[in-house]
Amino acid sequence: MCKRLFSTGLRWLWLALVLIGVDFASKQWIINHLMLHETRPVMPFFNLFYAQNYGAAFSFLADKGGWQRWFFAGIAIAIVVILLVMMYRSLASQKLHNSAYALIIGGALGNLFDRAWHGFVVDFIDFYIGDWHFATFNIADCGICIGAALIVLDGFFSPPAKQANLKGKA
Repeated sequence: MCKRLFSTGLRWLWLALVLIGVDFASKQWIINHLMLHETRPVMPFFNLFYAQNYGAAFSFLADKGGWQRWFFAGIAIAIVVILLVMMYRSLASQKLHNSAYALIIGGALGNLFDRAWHGFVVDFIDFYIGDWHFATFNIADCGICIGAALIVLDGFFSPPAKQANLKGKA
């Protein structure tokens, strides 16, 4: 049984665990060392800025009274379950998409922990140019975005035979 699990894409879950650990440690550091809305300049285009996000990406639905906390938690759980099943059904040798799924799982679980424990997601990465600031985000968000980009790249780099085989199964 264990040998079978290690031959599946689940072998790549170590990447999700690393991401969760780095995300958790970075958020704890921010909570312990910065006051809410405090800014610490790091580079001429990058600050640490402690924000609490009650919504989703770009604070979507942040001001809707609290129901969105459980809605986004439910979405995260559904995504994690779906990706775990996909990883279980794939071969461990399919490195690119399994690592992408693991990054998305790690990011989703990192933000899910925040929603469940704090009631909000801790964001702190602030990139800016002049007076224009990109939306504040965190390490979990980085994992989700990198994972999504890897899925797109995997689509471009998939051999034509694999794509034809997938079309034949549909």
